[in-house]
Amino acid sequence: MRIARFENCYGPEGTWRGGREKAPAAICRKVAMAENGGTIPVWGDGTAIRNYTYVDDLVEGIYTLMQSDLEGAVNIGGEEYVTVDELVQTVIEASGKRIEIEHVEGPVGVHSRNFSKERIKSLGWEAETSLKDGIGRTYAWIEGQVKAMQEAE
Repeated sequence: MRIARFENCYGPEGTWRGGREKAPAAICRKVAMAENGGTIPVWGDGTAIRNYTYVDDLVEGIYTLMQSDLEGAVNIGGEEYVTVDELVQTVIEASGKRIEIEHVEGPVGVHSRNFSKERIKSLGWEAETSLKDGIGRTYAWIEGQVKAMQEAE
């Protein structure tokens, strides 16, 4: 039996509204909906550290795991750790807008996690998509969804 445990999956075609979306999608939505020169709220002080892994990389990780002889739980995720503020800045850059951050009270979870990926790395797998590239693709898709939603209203 093999169990793949993902580290913060994100990408286009995912949940992007409704309160169940992950941080990258929520930030993309907030930035897409904000006016150029506007402000978006971000929970906490922005210093929490996370790793976000692009969905295509996770799919490759699952495939690699399933073709292997490894058994049990295997953590799958990249090695590019960023603060929440760095994630927000990456989204803002992808948007081409000037957006300010307002830190507000809200759930932030633990400051950082220790998530060993040595087992999946032992199979030669590594995430290939940088946060900048993955967020660029994700933002473009969510921006299109926001525009379609606004036009339908």
